[in-house]
Amino acid sequence: MAVLFLVPLVLALVVVMWGVGIYNGLVAARNRVKEAWAQVDVQLKRRFDLIPNLIETVKGYMQHERGTLEAVTQARAAISGAGNMAQRVEAEAGLSAALGRLFAVSEAYPDLKASTNFASLQEELASTENKIGFARQFYNETVMNMNNRVQMFPGNIIAGMFHFGQETFFKVEDEAQREAPKVSFN
Repeated sequence: MAVLFLVPLVLALVVVMWGVGIYNGLVAARNRVKEAWAQVDVQLKRRFDLIPNLIETVKGYMQHERGTLEAVTQARAAISGAGNMAQRVEAEAGLSAALGRLFAVSEAYPDLKASTNFASLQEELASTENKIGFARQFYNETVMNMNNRVQMFPGNIIAGMFHFGQETFFKVEDEAQREAPKVSFN
């Protein structure tokens, strides 16, 4: 008689522990996604903070390129006004494009290119862009892990019960950014 009572109790305990394990795994995955986004955000903030110094350095040399400087300034301002992650990603892509145009235009100013301050800022910005790329890659890997946990059986059952949702990948929306840049040494 005691065995008949213990078997269902042990089975119920195993099922509860299984559910707790899956739930804790989902929580850990969600927290890793948040941490990975925070790392992307740190690098984006670093780039954001470099922009005013870059613009001030460039201003003195590029009086005739006001539109390019204004585009960088407006793109930087758009980041501050972004409300959600999708808007933030779009604003960051706009800033990357504006910075690309700024560096392309700077090629026409030999004095600017010779400036040690500009060279230092350009190198620091390039380093930051590399760090942003690695942080985005890590973020997307953690998003993939979370989404797999949310979508795959049996985790999808627990995820549905406790309202765990899929996370959004950090992806390039602008087709122009997917194309390889054209470099010419003429």
